Amino acid sequence: MIIPFPPGGTLDKVGRMLTVKLGEQFGHNVVVENRPGGNGVIGADAVAKAPADGYTLLFNASTFVTAPMTMKSVPYKVQTDFAPVAHVASAPLSVAISNKMGVTDIKGLMAAAKANPGKLNFAVGSIGSAGHLCTVKLEQAAGSTIAIVPYKGTGPAMTDLVGGQIDGFIDPVLGSVQFHKTGQLKVVGVTSAKRLPNLPDVPTVGETVPGFECASWYGVWAPAKAPADIVQKLNAAIQKALSSDMRDRLLADGIVPGGGTAADFARFQDADIATSGKIIADKKITLE
Repeated sequence: MIIPFPPGGTLDKVGRMLTVKLGEQFGHNVVVENRPGGNGVIGADAVAKAPADGYTLLFNASTFVTAPMTMKSVPYKVQTDFAPVAHVASAPLSVAISNKMGVTDIKGLMAAAKANPGKLNFAVGSIGSAGHLCTVKLEQAAGSTIAIVPYKGTGPAMTDLVGGQIDGFIDPVLGSVQFHKTGQLKVVGVTSAKRLPNLPDVPTVGETVPGFECASWYGVWAPAKAPADIVQKLNAAIQKALSSDMRDRLLADGIVPGGGTAADFARFQDADIATSGKIIADKKITLE
């Protein structure tokens, strides 16, 4: 299972959780290989070029389908060089800010952004990620601009946020919840429709900006020519994993388990390409 970002982020944690469950079913270990670099392109390209026998898979987030829209050249096409296998989970995001900002809520953050256009520095784990697009939505709601600081993954970005090197980071809740509870940073809002059980004290962004919602999502892909029966077998194994205690662990972390057939996942992927592509085009988001 190739994960195209560094260890330590939410993507890596969920992917490793899944591979343990798949290994239990298959009777042998499923090896995780982190191949960061190129905004996720290096790892994804390795899967696109791998033998289509079901033994090499990609575990990635929604950034997989959006990042190529921001880049001049990518050595593969998401919709033709990969076979969608399964939608694993969706994750609401947290708006986490450095304690150095002295801001305690979304209203205060938006006021700070408006008073200091282009001066607040927000990390993004990858250009075109759900967190990046959500940051764009937040700056639009504030009627201002926020400086984007690209990182090679969510783990390094969260480290710098806790250390006060950056002002904010919008990313899946799992990455920030413990730092919030220990007071190392402040989560001022979550991007779900309702407050989350693991962060009951944190309001939704929608309580300040009506209708505001964002989420990242995770899935598994195989090389495009993987036989349909292998894709179906892998999908069934993932559904079984999602009905195990993994489901409860995901929910406890504020992550919503996915599900459905491979065809369902393909439709889900294509719908996100359409909606996110419009935001990227309208905002002219590009990877320099």
